[in-house]
Formats: sequence, C-alpha cells, structure tokens
Amino acid sequence: MDNIKIQTTQNVEIEYELASIGDRILATLLDLVFIIAYSFIVLFVVSLLASASKSETVIGAISTLLFLPIMLYNVLCETFFQGKSFGKMILKIKVVKLDGTQANFGAYVLRWLLRIIDIILFQGAVAILAIFANGKGQRIGDMAAGTTVIKMKQSASLNDTILVRPKPNYNLVFPEVSKLSDTDVAIIKEVIQVSMRTNNYTAIEKLTNTTKATMGITTSLPNAQFLSTVIQDYNHYSFDK
Repeated sequence: MDNIKIQTTQNVEIEYELASIGDRILATLLDLVFIIAYSFIVLFVVSLLASASKSETVIGAISTLLFLPIMLYNVLCETFFQGKSFGKMILKIKVVKLDGTQANFGAYVLRWLLRIIDIILFQGAVAILAIFANGKGQRIGDMAAGTTVIKMKQSASLNDTILVRPKPNYNLVFPEVSKLSDTDVAIIKEVIQVSMRTNNYTAIEKLTNTTKATMGITTSLPNAQFLSTVIQDYNHYSFDK
C-alpha cells in the first residue's frame, strides 16, 4: 500500500497510508447503493402525494426538494461528516488536505464539481489514470482542491477529538496556548497519534520545537509530555473563553 508524506503548516512531515484505488471504487459503489435506496424512498413519497391528488406544482416543488440531497450527496456528506461519505465511512477512508488538516467546504465543492470529469463522463477512467499518474492519491478534483484520500486510524473515542471538556479544577500549565489556533492543536494531536504509531520521534521533536517557538516558551518537559500538556491546556483555555 502506498504512503504519502504530508508537510503540515508547522513544517512537520507525517506519513499517512493512502486509500487504495480499490477502496475508493468500492466506496463510490456503496455510495451509489445509498443514493438508489434514497431515490426509491423519494419516489414512494412522490407517488403518495400524487395519489392524494396534490397539485402538480406542489408535487414538483417537493420532488425537487427531496431529490436535492441526491444531487449534492458527496459535497453534503463530506462537509457534515468531516471528509467522509457513507461509503467512505464503511471503508474507513477520508478526505484530507495535503497539509494534514481537515478539508474545508470550498475544497469539497471543488472535488464535487470535478466529479463530472473524473467519474461521471468517463465512468471513472480519468480519476483512475490521474491517481496512478499523480503519486499522491489525487484525482483531478483532489489536485484542484489540494486534497487526497487516506486510510483512517481505528475509530476515535471522545478523547481523540480536538477539544475535550477539561477535568474540574484543572490548572493551566502554559497560558501561552492562547497563541495557538484550533488548526495548530489539531495538527499537534494528529502528529502525536501518527508519529507514536510509527515511532517517528523526529517528527515529535520537530513539532515540539516549533510549538515552543510559536508559544514563546522554554520547558524541560519531555517532548511527548509537553505536547500532551499543550493539548490539555488548550482544551481548558478554549472551554473557558
């Protein structure tokens, strides 16, 4: 399985496992199953409205509204489920930016628009060729949006989220966490999880130095302990803002 090294906004390189073409194709097929199932439900509702002698204008308006999620399926799913459609959830893959952060709405829209070229017009041939040629797991939509699709780690618990409600009476260790952003802390957490799993202590050391410089502090805490403390402090700081 191919991996990709992603340079984060903090200039720390972390490695992810790219989703395979097979995974992406299967996720697309699973999404199609969900779309077809939803379409049958919509058709059933429309038929009930027609049998109830509702006006054609009312039926047309309701039909358009109900079919809209089908047209916007991918962009809606990826936006609300953080880079995952239902098919991607099942296959445990997700869309991320090339800096390792969560993609934004604009990126999802670009990917969705370019599906016409990547997948719809040529039955996915363009997407497959682009992914093979690109080397970063990117179809044309990904190239335009600056995204790729990676394998997810095991299902996250509440403690794996960016912000967790701090313990009562928690004492802030580094008030300088106020200089960090949500994106900074998300990257810190991701780097710790990925680097500890792959024993990439160089990335942890580099991230520690970058974080200390951003916060303007020095400390003798071991690198991993320092970063974990920063995450806890940021949780406390964010909930108290």
